[in-house]
Amino acid sequence: MKFTVTILGSGAALPTSSRKPTAQYIECRGRKILIDCGEGTQMQFRKLGIKFQRIEHILISHLHGDHYFGLVGLLSTMHLLGRKKSIEIYAPKELKLILENQLNYSGSRLAFDLVFHEVNSNESGVLFEDDKMSIEHFPLSHKVPTSGFIIKEREKERKLIGDLVQADKIRIEHFQSLKEGKDVIDENGKIIEAKKYTRPAESAKSYAYCSDTRYYENVIPFIRNADVLYHEATFTEEFMDRAKVTMHSTARQAAKIAKQAGVKRLLMGHLSARYESGDKHVEEAKEIFEQSEVVEDGNVYDLSA
Repeated sequence: MKFTVTILGSGAALPTSSRKPTAQYIECRGRKILIDCGEGTQMQFRKLGIKFQRIEHILISHLHGDHYFGLVGLLSTMHLLGRKKSIEIYAPKELKLILENQLNYSGSRLAFDLVFHEVNSNESGVLFEDDKMSIEHFPLSHKVPTSGFIIKEREKERKLIGDLVQADKIRIEHFQSLKEGKDVIDENGKIIEAKKYTRPAESAKSYAYCSDTRYYENVIPFIRNADVLYHEATFTEEFMDRAKVTMHSTARQAAKIAKQAGVKRLLMGHLSARYESGDKHVEEAKEIFEQSEVVEDGNVYDLSA
């Protein structure tokens, strides 16, 4: 099952014609996740042909508007389209009251439940886990309490070698144990070796998301060896002073974090509206970490490929 990341919005606080505010849609082994929900996110879903009614989990990194102003509109549209299934929201505790006020003062109601999970940005931990994947959070360093997230696949099962299994007439009741890497004993007392009848499992993948943050080396233990790291890179080095004041990062700083964490690939976003392209960001980042690129609205990254 696939593990993909779709960039719905790649810009910073001020939207542009080419970059909408931050939002990302993740599909991980059948689970549908929205990370942040800037203004216009539901329109990006429609533009890209993604069925947002399937979203099960919404993660909000912090309460700056460019990361959640699109949420009440998205939820209202879900209601109008007949959603009944509850949705899990993981966010700073204040978001619950914000949404309740927005809905109450407009005389609106939703036909589905919002299940809130408070995220304490001073702590790290597991937000969700099942047999397919997990979602963890960790602290970032910004002007308001902010969390990063990492989505990890569970270890995958080994693959049966179909022709060999069939030729040796391995019984179906042994399949699951073999896929789990366990040897089994058949009805004649013969040992059936898992390594003979299965191929190694594909490696489990991980996607780390570092929303708005200054250069902050404390994130490194949480994102170490991630297959893909998304890290904000609002500015280039010429605006380092502005980055410090606003507690954002430069492309070079994002690359330093990626290199120290030993990730395989760096995606940079949350670009200031002052930039017409991310070319300068990529140039600066690649001086430190070669596998660096800037995301664009509509980009899709397949971690399972």
